[in-house]
Amino acid sequence: MFNLPTLLTWLRIVLIPMFIGIYYLPDKWLPPLDKNYLATGFFLLAAITDWLDGYLARKLKQTSAFGAFLDPVADKLMVAAALVMLVQLDRADAMFAVIIIGREITISALREWMAELGARKSVAVSYVGKLKTAAQMAAITALLFDAPLIPGIDTRFAGRALLVIAVILTLWSMVYYLRQAWPLMSGEENSTKS
Repeated sequence: MFNLPTLLTWLRIVLIPMFIGIYYLPDKWLPPLDKNYLATGFFLLAAITDWLDGYLARKLKQTSAFGAFLDPVADKLMVAAALVMLVQLDRADAMFAVIIIGREITISALREWMAELGARKSVAVSYVGKLKTAAQMAAITALLFDAPLIPGIDTRFAGRALLVIAVILTLWSMVYYLRQAWPLMSGEENSTKS
């Protein structure tokens, strides 16, 4: 149960209150710009562990049912916490956060239900789901950073544009997964078997 990939997943969960807590430090302890840099660093470290734990689990053949359960939970907690913080900082639209978090809850519940029916592969991660995740991570990173990276490039504008793309991909992937699951949800699959 406790192997290197699972420990990296736990590290990602531990990093969540750390990158959120940075914004609650007094400005005289840590100036706002430094808060952005540090929070972005923690978020990027968490995102890297997301990729690394999956890679190591496959490479070292250390996959486990618990790790497969915990990994997406850590991902969703990380994204939801960052989005709520960005809404509070007035860097992200609350409606976008609701759409993204609502989709994550909906698809997680759908996957759980499909797994109980033995049809989890029907809602396995798709290419559009991977694009959605990449857009979300890029948008959140840019919005947390919130400072000019290259002269003339406004990271807040870029982050908000990426967040719009992430929301579009979020809705697209939700429709895709719901369509994949529709035969079981509507009972069509049972009627074709009988």
